[in-house]
Amino acid sequence: LGTRTQVFAFPYGDVNDAVVGYVRFFQSRQVRPHFVKWLGRSHRYLDRYRQILREEGLPEDTVYLAMIESGFANFAQSRAKAVGPWQFIAPTGKIFGLKQDFWVDERRDPEKSARAAARYLRELKGQTGDWRLSWAGYNAGAGTIFRARAKGYQDFWAMAETKGRKILRAETKGYVPKLMAAAIIAKHPEDFGFM
Repeated sequence: LGTRTQVFAFPYGDVNDAVVGYVRFFQSRQVRPHFVKWLGRSHRYLDRYRQILREEGLPEDTVYLAMIESGFANFAQSRAKAVGPWQFIAPTGKIFGLKQDFWVDERRDPEKSARAAARYLRELKGQTGDWRLSWAGYNAGAGTIFRARAKGYQDFWAMAETKGRKILRAETKGYVPKLMAAAIIAKHPEDFGFM
């Protein structure tokens, strides 16, 4: 990445080794084809998702959460049965007003799921006071963040750097830098060999 870390400073946190590591990960031979597919699919959703995030008072770069969660795929489903572009599990989807029955699953609806995700993330920001912690909470749940704070860890990077003590799962430790790396590449694809 070299001097690009200064040129492409992320507005919600410093570009550190973890972020650079995920930039390299997305550029790798194994992952690059997937990232290219996500970039191609993103053009259908970026403008509308950004508008929704703006209306709900979120940073627009949060749009890349849908990229790392699902690659902007409406029919994505995780091993944990999280569904849709914003990867809601059934109970959380219901809490945020997403109808799910035999006929319809609004977790797959791009508009409704984006609105629900924005409301959820805004709630997490109100609880944590920090966007990085909100994004981590989206992945791990707010309870995980509260427990980490109770143990004396007040910011995401401090939580992610812990070794030995189980503060955050590996997936959550990588979640924020992965989001940041996806945003950096997606906003400057030519500089990272994606155009």
